[in-house]
Amino acid sequence: MRSWGVLGGAAAALAAGIYVLWGPISGRKRRRRGLVPGLLNLGNTCFMNSLLQGLSSCPSFIRWLEEFTTQYTTEQEHQHLSVTLLQLLRVLSCQEVSEDDVLDASCLLEVLRMNRWQISSFEEQDAHELFHVLTSSLEDERDRQPRVTHLFDVHSLESPVRFDTFDSLSLSIPAAVWGRPTTLDHCLHHFISSESVKDVVCDNCTKIQAEGILNGQSIENQRTTFVKQLKLGKLPQCLCIHLQRLSWSNQGTPLKRHEHVQFNEFLVMDIYKYRVPGPKSSQEQLSQKNLEETAPGIKDGRAGKPSDAEQPAGTKPLFMNGASSSSFLMSPGTFPLAAFSECRAPLYLYRLMAVVVHHGDMHSGHFVTFRRAPGARGSQWLWISDESVRRASLHEVLAASAYLLFYERVHGRAQPQSPAQD
Repeated sequence: MRSWGVLGGAAAALAAGIYVLWGPISGRKRRRRGLVPGLLNLGNTCFMNSLLQGLSSCPSFIRWLEEFTTQYTTEQEHQHLSVTLLQLLRVLSCQEVSEDDVLDASCLLEVLRMNRWQISSFEEQDAHELFHVLTSSLEDERDRQPRVTHLFDVHSLESPVRFDTFDSLSLSIPAAVWGRPTTLDHCLHHFISSESVKDVVCDNCTKIQAEGILNGQSIENQRTTFVKQLKLGKLPQCLCIHLQRLSWSNQGTPLKRHEHVQFNEFLVMDIYKYRVPGPKSSQEQLSQKNLEETAPGIKDGRAGKPSDAEQPAGTKPLFMNGASSSSFLMSPGTFPLAAFSECRAPLYLYRLMAVVVHHGDMHSGHFVTFRRAPGARGSQWLWISDESVRRASLHEVLAASAYLLFYERVHGRAQPQSPAQD
């Protein structure tokens, strides 16, 4: 019995020595090289954790926050969302060294509550809704400092009369065609496709008709058919794309769409950018005529393959967004124009930085993030689920059922970077 006491005392002494040298055994392990900190789940905060990891993978957004927050004094910093968000993103992007492998982001919820947003950490929320909360709150903060432009602004031109601004491209997923994969191009074409609105009262038509009547008698309102089309008037440095996965059954119950939408590491947005119409050369007119005879565009509200006529003048089609060749995908991180030397550099080329994925249904689930590793390891991808962080491959990223896509604009070597392009 006495020997057991001696052994027990020795074990206790050994445990105490281990605690002094390395801390508690149940404590956090040292972070592996090349990984980023995880985020503590405060109840049901995977929606916030996944979004923060996505935003921290966008260097230009962090630089924008740094410029934004230079106006504040140290005493004011704790009151502002931009400062709190910047501090979190700098640690998650390894720009600031942290002793912890797992961070607590409850400070972000606290500052949002100070901005009158009541977000519970114990109720399931939506990552895209939180993104809108963050951008709208930053917009309110920016309005008090109008010198700072908003980084996520996407401008759309719906008509010569209406001009809208929004923080992300929220794309519906078109109906699937049997035997054909759904790509990001299909969603983008569906977004900008024209829509005919019949039997619309036209005040101008009614006025012209009344001017032709001499006796001044009243006439009925004239009706006509309007063509409505949404175009992108301005594209941002950081582009957030939201794939709408909510649908409704015939009984009115919400359903989640699980189908995979193909997307690429690089995204070309030139064909979706509004360009002021100008005179075309005879060569361009002949080229467009030939293409109209051989290549269908968008028919019956369904997106087809974009034609060369939709490309900028003198540019050959680069690749479909979401359907590039396997040979290109074999070299992750490679600038895409290296594989297409005969193509002119696109003006609006974007590189994938993060993908937020939702697992589950409309009632419950879990958000995870694929993101680029910061710094020189930008070609290395990471999979992050709250506190868990591991390495991932580009193939695994592109196979994910994306909910949010974060792209950042890159510039080709031969491309002039003038303010007119921003």
